[in-house]
Amino acid sequence: VQLQASGGGLVQAGGSLRLSCAASGRAFSRYNVGWFRQAPGKEREFVASISWSGDNTRYADSVKGRFTISRDNARNTVYLQMNSLKPEDTAVYYCAADVHTIDISGDGMDSWGKGTQVTVSS
Repeated sequence: VQLQASGGGLVQAGGSLRLSCAASGRAFSRYNVGWFRQAPGKEREFVASISWSGDNTRYADSVKGRFTISRDNARNTVYLQMNSLKPEDTAVYYCAADVHTIDISGDGMDSWGKGTQVTVSS
């Protein structure tokens, strides 16, 4: 499966953005999908994940209560709704997919999309 992340941009602190991860391929509904981010000079960080059915979600403590991950398998798309954004959320955001349970390290993922930049100004 091929992935393409979009929806990033510049927003003020407290604002919202919705990221999309569009997938090609008919088997997308079999994949668990995760969002990761990487800020300059920092390691890649797990943000959120959703199971292939959408029944199970996980969040990093740093975004819990502010971000919501969802998916629409009919549209081959996973979303990340980001509310109450903080300057520390500034990073390049990537989506990734795997048929197995997602490891929060991001290691071993089947597919990665190109990132989308999110910048939160204070």
